[in-house]
Amino acid sequence: MNSRERVSRAIHFQGPDRPPISNAILPSAQYHYGEALRVITDAVHEDFGWGLLPDVPKDKLPALYREGTNRDDFGTVWHVSDAGRCGIPVEFPIAENWENYKDYRWPVFDAGVPKYRLYSGHMNGTGEDYYARGAWITFFEQMQQLHGFNATLMDLAEDRKEIYQLREDLLRFNMDWLDRWLVGGYQGLHFADDWGSQTGMLISPAKWRSFFKPVYAEMFSKVKAAGLDLWFHSDGNITQILPDLLELGVDVINCQIKVIGLETLKPYVGKICFRTDLDRQHVLPYGTPAEVKQHIRTLFEALGTSQGGIVACGDVFEDVPLENIAAMYEAFLEFRY
Repeated sequence: MNSRERVSRAIHFQGPDRPPISNAILPSAQYHYGEALRVITDAVHEDFGWGLLPDVPKDKLPALYREGTNRDDFGTVWHVSDAGRCGIPVEFPIAENWENYKDYRWPVFDAGVPKYRLYSGHMNGTGEDYYARGAWITFFEQMQQLHGFNATLMDLAEDRKEIYQLREDLLRFNMDWLDRWLVGGYQGLHFADDWGSQTGMLISPAKWRSFFKPVYAEMFSKVKAAGLDLWFHSDGNITQILPDLLELGVDVINCQIKVIGLETLKPYVGKICFRTDLDRQHVLPYGTPAEVKQHIRTLFEALGTSQGGIVACGDVFEDVPLENIAAMYEAFLEFRY
């Protein structure tokens, strides 16, 4: 079974031969481990085209991963302490009082195959042996990076008219960008917004539904109308909006399983495919290889079905020991539905 068929069958519960494998490797881990990590990953057939692209050199990292202080194409300034690890936005192009918003100029982005592999979500296969998954489109996070986290949340709470204008302008930007992704020959497109803390949502579910859900509905419907699979990532405890994401047509969810809990996720088994998020707070960095393998078996057996529903994935940071990384991939390859 080739990769494209394997991924499609896993997503749509049509009986793949094994769970497809999706790498999620921070550049900082690649720099930290070098050839030792490549030996492990080169021995695994990743199903999304990881092997088609070279590692990103440090001087080619985007602003949010490049060591030091750098400005991205939106005008946001990032401080990054370690090359290849996502940094922190420290300056924002849209002022807290909105006085300069009328002068803001939106960038124009291309869409398509990147020059280098960067973490995950951006791979594009070139033949049937790879499933082509493109984009990494955010909305809530991009609003924060344009206007600042505190200012964005305050303006949402106060229902300021300017935050609604930013919503409409960013939606227009994303919809235009989607037009360029949708002609790229992809099988799926990836969206992402971290909506949860360790215990719950960052804003009230009611506000999420009134302000953000219509935006997702418009973006997602465009992707679904084009016949593509819809992938969505969100860190934190997003229990309260999982039914909404299912309603909006998300085909593949990448959520923090350990934070949400297997019991909470049971009602969604067989209804949505899980791109697994292994426990990166405890098991991956601090467990033994045997514990890593058992953790994977527990998750796959709980969230998958005999017909699929699992895309095997675990985040590799530089704090994950090489032996645990190797054990993770061994467990991915050993598992059968």
